[in-house]
Amino acid sequence: MGNFTIAIHGGAGTILKEDMTPALEQAYTDGIQQALNVSYAVLEQGGSAVNAIKAALVILEDNVLFNAGRGSVFTKKGVQEMDAAIMDGSNLSAGAVAGVRSVRNPIELATEVMRNSNHVFLSGKGANDFAIKQGVKLEPDEYFYSQFRYDQWKAIRDSDSYSLDHTNHHLEELMRDKKFGTVGAVACDQNGNLAAATSTGGMTNKKYGRIGDSPVIGAGTYANNKTCAISSTGHGEMFIRAVAAYDVSCLMEYKGLSLEEAMNVVVKEKLVAMKGEGGMIGVDAQGNAALVFNSAGMYRGVKNDRGENMVAIYS
Repeated sequence: MGNFTIAIHGGAGTILKEDMTPALEQAYTDGIQQALNVSYAVLEQGGSAVNAIKAALVILEDNVLFNAGRGSVFTKKGVQEMDAAIMDGSNLSAGAVAGVRSVRNPIELATEVMRNSNHVFLSGKGANDFAIKQGVKLEPDEYFYSQFRYDQWKAIRDSDSYSLDHTNHHLEELMRDKKFGTVGAVACDQNGNLAAATSTGGMTNKKYGRIGDSPVIGAGTYANNKTCAISSTGHGEMFIRAVAAYDVSCLMEYKGLSLEEAMNVVVKEKLVAMKGEGGMIGVDAQGNAALVFNSAGMYRGVKNDRGENMVAIYS
């Protein structure tokens, strides 16, 4: 049996200590630690990487602090539209959903797409219809309502501005809280199988059914046993254009770079050159993990069978 590892992120961006109360900082730390503990227990008991990352993301989607599931931000129309993806590195199977409404755990729906649909990517009403067919749990609009997300949206809804994961363009002074984010998890299980998953509510005030990198296989989410499993967070448009997650895998496969070397090239060189702010988490088949970002902070954590248990926020 090989080394096993789980790594998690809760988004990246302008996360500054001076913007945080000790209580809020503790709440974020506790949320990530809880997700680490639950998913680590799956791996420890010999469970698959896919089941471990799904368990982690369900915890984070149910936590109102994170911009995914229950804590998802409001769109221009004042509703939640959620995206998620999951990929199994052992056979390159993947499932993704975009623009779904009322689904309590979009990662559960993405997993159903991967396992039971013969497709990879479903969107909008069709994805919701599939959720109903598969018995995925739905919730009323009230479940997704949180006052601080509503206040965020109210501050910019009459403008053409939008807010990224953690960085609020044009409206810094209106937005007290610059800490909301995509969630993601990557794992290497005892059999050396890799998996990656990402889930998000996208941008505050997003229009036209905008979709970011999170559900796009190869951009926000990618896993391949030969190389790595990656989950991204940040300025989705740039991560899509960079094919960021797959680029890490390619650098490892074709240039022989290590996981961390490849992630540094993508996050600290290629994305920076494109003005793409954010970060990513990754694991390889030896159970090595790397958590790399070019922003002020990234909610992140890693836990493995060698005794490492780390949760951090700032750079």
